[in-house]
Amino acid sequence: MRAGQQLASMLRWTRAWRLPREGLGPHGPSFARVPVAPSSSSGGRGGAEPRPLPLSYRLLDGEAALPAVVFLHGLFGSKTNFNSIAKILAQQTGRRVLTVDARNHGDSPHSPDMSYEIMSQDLQDLLPQLGLVPCVVVGHSMGGKTAMLLALQRPELVERLIAVDISPVESTGVSHFATYVAAMRAISIPDELPRSRARKLADEQLSSVVQDMAVRQHLLTNLVEVDGRFVWRVNLDALAQHLDKLLAFPQRQESYLGPTLFLRGRNSQFVHPSHHPEIMRLFPRAQIQTVPNAGHWIHADCPQDFIAAIRGFLV
Repeated sequence: MRAGQQLASMLRWTRAWRLPREGLGPHGPSFARVPVAPSSSSGGRGGAEPRPLPLSYRLLDGEAALPAVVFLHGLFGSKTNFNSIAKILAQQTGRRVLTVDARNHGDSPHSPDMSYEIMSQDLQDLLPQLGLVPCVVVGHSMGGKTAMLLALQRPELVERLIAVDISPVESTGVSHFATYVAAMRAISIPDELPRSRARKLADEQLSSVVQDMAVRQHLLTNLVEVDGRFVWRVNLDALAQHLDKLLAFPQRQESYLGPTLFLRGRNSQFVHPSHHPEIMRLFPRAQIQTVPNAGHWIHADCPQDFIAAIRGFLV
């Protein structure tokens, strides 16, 4: 993908409130330029298994005797979505807090392979390498489905689980993500525009399809400048190709018996009462808690309530 190849020349991030450990997997700093990772399976053809990728992450230090807290972002998101919350939680709990960019997002490598199975495998590689298992895994939306599958596949790695406004079921009936992908792919921005003008132009073009300004602002966090051109740092080609899989959830027979919290926004339909039987089948110790004034992006809508719910569940 041309945009993905251009991304290899950039992406720098400001440092966090206290000096974190950062990296692109175990091999280098998260400020490293973003590669377009080769796929071992060319999108799943040829019989070869997709390979795990070295994910970009940020780790805030804390007490090694306490289980670390790991945040997994949603579709079109990045580890920076949880920057402020990670800092506060590290301060208030004394725990290590890890934020991770999923493959094809943020500073992590691009690949044509995109599924919950391979995203779970990415974490099965990363978390033990960082010495963070077992840990508390907090996943929002796509990250919540990755977290759920990780807990089901490798329960010994997950001390407890928090799924944020997502259920282990197909999400197509309540999701506009296909519309967002199409709108982002249709954006056209002239070269050499100032960043503020380019962002405003992209916002205007998105607004005809994406009316919610907060959603547009979330999508526009992916607009980056590379050699005078504006491109999307998220791998839209891979997301478009595999969107059906990302909106579904893998069929599983086993259960995760650890403590589990499903945190839902009252103004969202992603966790519906009709999902409760499947939630309890897969996660028999699940609690379901509602944040009154939140939509799908609970951590953005009600950050204090979000932090309080996590801290209450850690006790």
